[in-house]
Amino acid sequence: MTLTQEKARPAGTVSRPERPRSTVRLLRVAGGRRYAAALVVDAIGAGLLRPFQLLYGVSVLGLSAGRAGLALSLGLLAGLVVLPLVGRWVDRGARSLPVATTLLVRAVGVLVLLLTGGPLGFTLAAVLLGVGTQCWPTVHAATVTTLVEGRLRDAALAAGRSLRNAGLGVGALVATVATSGGTGALRGLAIVTAAACVVAAALVWSLRVTAPSAVRAERERQEREQRERRERRERRERQQRVRGPVGGLSTVLSLANVPFAFCFDVLEVALPALLVTRLRVSPAWSSGIFVGNTVLVITTQLAVVLWLAKRSRRSVLALGGGLLAVSYLGFWLAGGLGGATGAGAICLVAVVYTFGEIVYTGAGTALVVAAAPPERLGRALARWELSNGLGRAAAPASLTALLAVGPGVLWGVLAAATAVGAAVVRRVGPDV
Repeated sequence: MTLTQEKARPAGTVSRPERPRSTVRLLRVAGGRRYAAALVVDAIGAGLLRPFQLLYGVSVLGLSAGRAGLALSLGLLAGLVVLPLVGRWVDRGARSLPVATTLLVRAVGVLVLLLTGGPLGFTLAAVLLGVGTQCWPTVHAATVTTLVEGRLRDAALAAGRSLRNAGLGVGALVATVATSGGTGALRGLAIVTAAACVVAAALVWSLRVTAPSAVRAERERQEREQRERRERRERRERQQRVRGPVGGLSTVLSLANVPFAFCFDVLEVALPALLVTRLRVSPAWSSGIFVGNTVLVITTQLAVVLWLAKRSRRSVLALGGGLLAVSYLGFWLAGGLGGATGAGAICLVAVVYTFGEIVYTGAGTALVVAAAPPERLGRALARWELSNGLGRAAAPASLTALLAVGPGVLWGVLAAATAVGAAVVRRVGPDV
């Protein structure tokens, strides 16, 4: 199915006047039932994979936790190295094929886990899984961008993230239960994960979505801008777009995004360490915060994105950074209360943090997509995801080192860095 064929249908993605507000309908608009089904299968498969990958290396292959963790880190770094190549592949017009390929690469990685043993086999599997995981956001966003336009595209991307979070939660729950069954259960879980990736890849490949030619895409972009903006603003914005995705402006925005990306490990690393080592409370507090965050993201992300649709994406992204910076200062103050009182206050501040995360993730990729010329979309997305990956790779070591110095240093540095990033985005980001 080509892009032209997709748009020619009565239920086409661009010409529909209504704006679906449910996650299921948005996903069907952004690729149809097969793509929505592929997203569901992929999300649950990824949820199955995350909790048991390290356990598989330790319990089944007999590796030390340190060696297994190093292999997983190498896999994620390998994914970052491959990202620019994937971006160029997308810029040549490929859409559903890169998505299907990332899924197949993950399936092969799981099969390598099953068929090999020892540190080399586990490392090879980790590299394949890391490449597939790191490249997924770029190729998925490019595919949705090809099928949907404007603010409906932003909502479709948000719906995809909500679904993925839900799938990760379901998959993680299933994996947690299955891991209690020992080695046999872990091997069975690996087989199910590989099968899920293959099924999702087949569904995506059956769509056969490709991008239109660069000339046609550029003409459509210019016509759309002429309808939406006055001539002076359109001229200024086009100049920003020419400089941004491949030039200095894109680099500045990507660097500004690095402190934003630390927010994910605040939830998974900094808060658990703070609650257990500084406040001396039960780990159940951090588990409760994690569950609450997941539920809020799943249930409110789409509504928040739709509510902010009238604002420029640049302003929304800066707002997300401001909310995150405020929440970091809130964690600092709440932690100073100590004990269960401090833990309860941290739970309340975590609500602000969660909405900062929702606003940030809802606007970041959407800003990059809206500002990038169609013929350079892949490289723009790859650069943005590379900054995300670098931030997340540096976060665990940085956050634990800052916390070791003191909570004030941790939250003060995070708040300052994120606030600076938000100011840079607000100052130099393209006004789209």
